[in-house]
Amino acid sequence: MENKILGLHHITAIAGDAKRNFNFYSKILGLRFIKKTVNFDDPGTYHFYFGDEVGSAGTILTFFPWGEGIQQGRKGSGMATEIGYSVPKGSLDFWQKRFEQYNVIYNKPAEKFGEKYLTFLDPDGLKLELIESKTDDNRKAWETDEVKADVATKGFHNITLTLNHIKPTAAVLTEIFGYKLIDQDVNRYRYATDAVENAAIVDLVELADEKRGLNANGTVHHVAFRVKNDEILMHFREKVEAYGLSITPQIDRQYFHSLYFREPGGVLFEIATDNPGFTVDESLEELGQNLKLPAQYEPQRAAIEAHLVKIN
Repeated sequence: MENKILGLHHITAIAGDAKRNFNFYSKILGLRFIKKTVNFDDPGTYHFYFGDEVGSAGTILTFFPWGEGIQQGRKGSGMATEIGYSVPKGSLDFWQKRFEQYNVIYNKPAEKFGEKYLTFLDPDGLKLELIESKTDDNRKAWETDEVKADVATKGFHNITLTLNHIKPTAAVLTEIFGYKLIDQDVNRYRYATDAVENAAIVDLVELADEKRGLNANGTVHHVAFRVKNDEILMHFREKVEAYGLSITPQIDRQYFHSLYFREPGGVLFEIATDNPGFTVDESLEELGQNLKLPAQYEPQRAAIEAHLVKIN
């Protein structure tokens, strides 16, 4: 099997109130709530996963909802600053009306790289974009009663990283991950992999004088890139290490296996496997309905459930 990075796997962000986060993404944005678990490093807080029907790599947005009153983050250099979702052509009118209905902060549609897009903020200030991709996106959308397939999100289109200098980060993308520079618009540089058709784009925005971002509420925690299996995961561990960057051992995240390293610009990167997937501990039909705990926290289930706010 060819050793390739297969675009984006998932993106993880920080939120405040858990119920508000759940309601926004599952109801207003219409994503499927595919997993309700806990932060493996802090079992007193949730870890939510949203995606398509099965939780396909390239559609998975996850959150650590740390609760009300947490410090507000600040977008800046050394972090992922915009999450782009692919939506069908002609759907932005629907989304503008929906955002007005639910008092979502948004900007009027604009265009970059020949693609129409709509920028909006979630309740915690996280910046997202809905993008009418100029390339075909045949991924099957998750439908709800209010958000049908002809307007629904298909999964990620791109992630944007803001950096003081893009050259070291670009080198990681091209020399380790196999991405190529495909376009440029002023200080925005678009990199993509040809290994997959969708969730394949990373935009690097260069702002030399931008202050470092503060990673807290309403910001992206890390960006995960996809590989097929454990063998390829460890191949990339060797590549990252040989490049001179510090990288973690393999970590079992229950639904995928992961490595973490901080690229030279300061963004936390993860490399994650397709295996074993989100149906490893509950059926496809039941995804997101039950609190799933890793084995080490099962003995504490009663205390954990009593502490966490109830999510329907």
